Formats: sequence, structure tokens, C-alpha cells
Amino acid sequence: MNPFDLTGKVAVVTGGGQGIGEGIAKSLAAAGAAVVVAARHQDRIDRVASEIKDTGAKAIAVATDVTDRGALVALADAATETFGGLHVWVNNAGGSPLRAPLKEIEDDDWDACLSLNLTSVWRASVVAAERMTDGGSIINISSPAGDRGVPGSGHYAAAKAGVNSLTKTMSLELAPTVRVNGISPGYVPTEVMMTALDTDEAALEAMATKRVPLQRLGTPDDMGSTAVYLAGDAGGWVTGQTIIVAGGL
Repeated sequence: MNPFDLTGKVAVVTGGGQGIGEGIAKSLAAAGAAVVVAARHQDRIDRVASEIKDTGAKAIAVATDVTDRGALVALADAATETFGGLHVWVNNAGGSPLRAPLKEIEDDDWDACLSLNLTSVWRASVVAAERMTDGGSIINISSPAGDRGVPGSGHYAAAKAGVNSLTKTMSLELAPTVRVNGISPGYVPTEVMMTALDTDEAALEAMATKRVPLQRLGTPDDMGSTAVYLAGDAGGWVTGQTIIVAGGL
């Protein structure tokens, strides 16, 4: 048997309408999973789901605000009602366009960042785990910012540090039925990253050539391949880990 084959698995990917989430959704589908693509923008997730179905794989699009617990429950129910189960949940939705020193961040901005990048991961993971009656895999998309000081993005870094901690604790609390792991992407020229860094792909590419040992930027497919590994039997004895996929940085 192919340990990377996800045939018969049902996967939910939040933030799946573009960038890393899109790459993960398409990689899971290519490995055989039926995929529920979720994000706030219906037009974006409709496109991704349509492109997945064009390959012969199964997919639906469900508009979802991950900061709303009711919406997360509806998303999980859509997966189980449409495809008959839930086996993989990828918490990818997140990000923050705000760049400011911590002493200048307003309470509302702090709360919004934590709600999107940390609280939603906790809520979604609980909702998903309750439905993974036959076992499953939760994958949290983190960031290298969660392991270091990041002037100007301290709010986001704090949220991602929290995600790393959630990954470890949930992997213990949900074992042995559900595995919980994370992916920490390096420089991938997505819209979210370039907005956060106030840069463009050409500048990122030049930086990667100088700083990244493998001398290139990452791609959504790089993250998708790692998600396939963590989702199925290939990663069946891996839990509580956050894998850095960053070209050697």
C-alpha cells in the first residue's frame, strides 16, 4: 500500500482560497482525499474547488469565518454530511497586515490578531476532533515568527507561539485517536506574506538567493507535500511536531 495515498479520507482546509491553503487543498486532493475548501471569500474557494474537481477529485467550497464557532461547526458538518466523515483538518487561515511596535498596538488590533491566528485554531481543532471518530490528523500552519522575536509583528509572533504550544498539548490530550502536528513555512511569496512584509516577489527572490541554503523561495506545493505526509499513514507515528519547511533557514 502507498502510505501517501489519502483515498477515502475527507479533509477540511481553512484559508483555502489562495496561497498556501490552496496548495495544501490541491495536494490533498491529488493524493486522493475529498476536500472541503473554506475561507471567507466565496469566489476564491469556488475557483479552487472547481479546479480540484476538474482533475477528477472531489471538492466543495464552504464560505467560513473561522473566528465564528457556529461557522466552524457548520463547516465540519458540511464535510461529514457531504462526504461521510472527517479525517484531516488543516488550520491554515490566519495572518496580520498590521506592522507596529507592541507599545503602539491598540487593544482591538491585538484581540483581532489573537482571535484569527490562535483562538480559531483551538476552537476549530476541538470541533474537528469531536467528529474524528475513526481517528484523524489535525495540521496547524504556524510560522517561524512563533520561535523568535519579531519587531513590528510581536502580536502575530505571540499568536503563532501559542499555536505551537497548542499543537504540543493537543497532541497529548487527543492521543491516541487524533494526531496533531504543525507546519512552519519559510518564505513563500503569497499575497498575505508580501503584504505583511511590505515587499514584492522579486525582492523576496533576491533575498532567498542570498540567505536560504537551498537558494529559492518556497511554494504552496512544498507545504502541500508536507501536509500529505502528515495527513496519512506516512506520518502515522508523528504527533506533537511542528515541521519547519523553509529551505534550511
